[in-house]
Amino acid sequence: MIPARYEASRFPAKLMQPLGDKTVILSTYEATVATGLFSEVYVVTDSELIASEITNNGGNAIMSKTPHECGSDRIAEAVVDVECDIILNVQGDEPFTNRKSLENLLAVFKGDDASKIDLASIRTPIKEQEDIDNPNCVKVVTGEDGFAKYFSRAPIPYNRAEDANVIYYKHVGIYAFRKQAILDFSKLAMSPLEAAEKIECLRFLENGRQIKMVVSTETTFGIDTPQDLIKANEYLKKHNN
Repeated sequence: MIPARYEASRFPAKLMQPLGDKTVILSTYEATVATGLFSEVYVVTDSELIASEITNNGGNAIMSKTPHECGSDRIAEAVVDVECDIILNVQGDEPFTNRKSLENLLAVFKGDDASKIDLASIRTPIKEQEDIDNPNCVKVVTGEDGFAKYFSRAPIPYNRAEDANVIYYKHVGIYAFRKQAILDFSKLAMSPLEAAEKIECLRFLENGRQIKMVVSTETTFGIDTPQDLIKANEYLKKHNN
């Protein structure tokens, strides 16, 4: 499931912007399909324009029936009557989704601690100070067991000791839910930390749910701003030549 809202506070209509010779949302959809991991892939959207972009190119789209504050709520509405155990949520602005990352993400539901996991997601190490300080780059800290402790747009952890070996991790907007977990999520009110940070994963943490974070070193980045789109087009041009 790929949630796709037309309006975006930081970059309105970003999903319909050109990325190479396609739109951002079509690129994300086709990259997800190309992994070959799923029998069906759907874009779930509030926009007839986005839905038409997908269906006119041979894809599957579902129109949301009611307004939603976040992608997980949008997906919860769409999957109520779908028979499944695990639901993968790829954000519509993640056009560089790749098979290896998704395989590793899904594998945790067959691991030793699978029974503890309500939601799994991806983190990737970041080193550039610009990314560490960038509020559009969501950071995550975990315990030794890989379960998330907190997500923030601020640089976390705060590196007070200059000689500390601190590794910063970016949260990548790809999630794997147990179906019941996402249905339960949609019934919860937006939590105070979620409202402050505008990070939906915090609703899970504040309600005692377990989020397993999977480390990935694959190249991926979301498109949150016009500058990100320029960077994405430059990356695409370089790697297509």
